Amino acid sequence: MATVTASHLVSTVCQVNNHGADTKAANLICMKNQAAITHNGLRFLNMLDRLQMRTNAKAVAIQAVKQENPRPWGKIICGKGLNLVFVGAECGPWSKTGGLGDVLGGLPPAMAANGHRVMTVSPRYDQYMDAWDTSVLVEVKVGDKIETVRFFHCYKRGVDRVFVDHPMFLEKVWGKTGSKIYGPNAGVDYKDNQLRFSLLCQAALEAPKVLNLNSNRYFSGPYGEDVIFIANDWHTGLLPCYLKSRYQSRGIYMNAKVAFCIHNIAYQGRFPFSDFSVLNLPDRFKSSFDFFDGYPKPIKGRKINWMKAGILESDKVLTVSPYYAQELISGEDKGVELDNIIRKTGITGIVNGMDVQEWNPATDQHINVQYDASTVMDAKPILKETLQAEMGLHCDRNVPVVGFIGRLEEQKGSDVLAEAIPRFIGENCQIVILGTGKKAMEEQIENLERQYPDKARGIANFNVPLAHKIIAGSDFILIPSRFEPCGLIQLHAMRYGTVPIVASTGGLVDTVMEGFTGFQMGAFNVECDAVDPSDLDKVAKTVKKALATYGTPTMNEMIQNCMAQDLSWKGPSKLWEKLLLSLEVAGSEPGNEGEEIAPLAKENVATP
Repeated sequence: MATVTASHLVSTVCQVNNHGADTKAANLICMKNQAAITHNGLRFLNMLDRLQMRTNAKAVAIQAVKQENPRPWGKIICGKGLNLVFVGAECGPWSKTGGLGDVLGGLPPAMAANGHRVMTVSPRYDQYMDAWDTSVLVEVKVGDKIETVRFFHCYKRGVDRVFVDHPMFLEKVWGKTGSKIYGPNAGVDYKDNQLRFSLLCQAALEAPKVLNLNSNRYFSGPYGEDVIFIANDWHTGLLPCYLKSRYQSRGIYMNAKVAFCIHNIAYQGRFPFSDFSVLNLPDRFKSSFDFFDGYPKPIKGRKINWMKAGILESDKVLTVSPYYAQELISGEDKGVELDNIIRKTGITGIVNGMDVQEWNPATDQHINVQYDASTVMDAKPILKETLQAEMGLHCDRNVPVVGFIGRLEEQKGSDVLAEAIPRFIGENCQIVILGTGKKAMEEQIENLERQYPDKARGIANFNVPLAHKIIAGSDFILIPSRFEPCGLIQLHAMRYGTVPIVASTGGLVDTVMEGFTGFQMGAFNVECDAVDPSDLDKVAKTVKKALATYGTPTMNEMIQNCMAQDLSWKGPSKLWEKLLLSLEVAGSEPGNEGEEIAPLAKENVATP
């Protein structure tokens, strides 16, 4: 368990609302401490605050909105809902390399809209100007050293966004938010990643106890101990282990539970077995980490596996789509040697939603024509010509454009796409590819322009405005992933009336209906060492099939079907709520359903 070492601070508006002989004395104690106010509106913890940390501070009932002063001084407002703490190595829009960052950016506000109290905890990789120093510090043991971390905080869209500040995070990505989270280059990890994410897990367990946050008008006070931690991917695999060994063994967090969400089974946190000692865990956890690696790279043999431990030590296991859940238990190839473990624990798949406020063709400021389902057929040709002109392609609204946006790596099938292009580029079409990743693959897509100067463009760059323009200006989006836990590009595309052509894997199966909202290419070979020739045939055959529908009533109907889908987090958040309620944490109740808080003008943009 960590120790609060400096600035024992809490909110000035926090006090237990009790009734009885101790009320007056408690008020005097709290008022006396107002002399120690900081510039952040925080004050030093007193005995009452420490007792309060064991209370269940939750969202109030919906009628609280009608109160003239919904956050009176000196009152803790308790009500219905869940206390949720999402923990992850990424949190969009501040830090994001893929779907994990998108989920921690989008799901928490949707849960808050359902009436729950929600916090996210992620590293402070950069100087986020919208996050303020809380002046709360804690000490944690990382490896053989005692490290001091401090917490930064901002409150946005109904969510307490907490950032863990330490040189192990900040030094690694100075000025490079989102691009160097796990290593200096794509495919290369930092050598101290185990220490970095051990620190994150320990800090996340302290945050609900020591941070007295009062930004929301419906509640104030620490989150307390009756919380549900939602741990995400291998980086948080230690969290349930530390919860049991350092807190629950001492009578703390006795009602807390952990739900572990797998966003990508391919990244498991496998390290030499001898490294178990640096985790500072009792030997009884060794069996949960113990793993015999059947792959020859980098070293075959006995390892520790963070994801395995996270799965076994958590109370519920989830993943990001129902079909991906089926794939994970189907066998060793798609379960990546953890299929037997997941079959033992069970797993629930809930498909991801998307940020329908950022990705909205009716309000998108990155495109020159805004549109909806009633005007899409008029807007699309204009947007296509704009894209063609920007890419230096021949401008012709009658030529179908195929787009690809994604990381340039084997999982996303960018190598499959590059080798498949010669098999369909002879058709009446153009293709635009945008992405960054492995150097060899970046060079591969940049060579397309030299090979097909009138037909293809490849941009090895991270460019958000261009991504919006490709989504809006293309007729089809091609997603040739070898595996795809959920995927977001197909959701963005459908929202904009751009028809997806997808590999039949993971969330692509759950979200794209053959002949109704897109085209399914079939499942690809998951082995990444080489391109399977049969996969090239699947890509070429399906792209030609899709191109044949261009300009037909069938295509027009598919566009309307795509735009009619509810792709928001509203539906998934209710499924998450149902699952988390099944953990039966003390005091947990369904929240009050409401509308998600829209971001302010600059809230949807990270501000490093």
